[in-house]
Amino acid sequence: MRRIAILPTLCTLGNAACGFTAIMLATGSGLASDWPNESAIYAAAWLIFAAMVFDVFDGYLARRSRTASQFGAELDSLCDAISFGAAPGFLLLQLGDRFTSRLAGEIFLLIALLYMVCAVLRLARFNVQTSLDVKSHKTFQGLPSPAAAGCVASLVLLRYSPMPYPWLPEEARLAVHWVAPLGATLVALLMVSRIPYPHLALRWLRRRRPFTEVIEVIVAIFLLLFFKEVALLGLCWFYVVAGPATFLMRRKVPQTVEAPTTPLLD
Repeated sequence: MRRIAILPTLCTLGNAACGFTAIMLATGSGLASDWPNESAIYAAAWLIFAAMVFDVFDGYLARRSRTASQFGAELDSLCDAISFGAAPGFLLLQLGDRFTSRLAGEIFLLIALLYMVCAVLRLARFNVQTSLDVKSHKTFQGLPSPAAAGCVASLVLLRYSPMPYPWLPEEARLAVHWVAPLGATLVALLMVSRIPYPHLALRWLRRRRPFTEVIEVIVAIFLLLFFKEVALLGLCWFYVVAGPATFLMRRKVPQTVEAPTTPLLD
């Protein structure tokens, strides 16, 4: 506690600041009370992704400067609980405000609570089972909470995006209100599952990459620039689905190899 790494700690606190501001915008509190509701929710969803950027770089800077500590790990999980546990739950509640029935509001509340509880449990399990060794961070057990929050935030971005997509019918955006509770339930259960997920940030930032993979990253960046909301939605949910798909493929029973038959002796 006598020596705390400045840059990683500031990045971690920046993560929490983004999550707190996202909650303020989603609820229309404080300075956000004068904002239009849809614009505030849209900005809150973008702040979830900003918190993800801070979350990536705090661990990277701590490893590069060799200042990773138990204090930083605990602080990171506390901030993640705000940005990737509480803030997405408030976004879900705002999506449920479109429905006027009391039953729909109760369903959205229960799903938001389920999501928040699973995110906190996921972070607590991560703290207990993961050490400071880099090798223990190569894969995650269960869907990482930032990826789950990104899935919820990407749905909100698609719903409230001011950017026109002529090829995307308006009905598809309105369907987000129906899809969001189902998607949030899925990612909540995947967070507390034991399905392994790769640590993409660690893989990409630790070593040099082949030229073909660099081209893939450049293509992904261009897609994000031109199709922001749609590209984020596709990338986030592809990562979610890829985990169970890879897990099931590896669980398949390997084909038995026939033993060579010994020739009969005359």
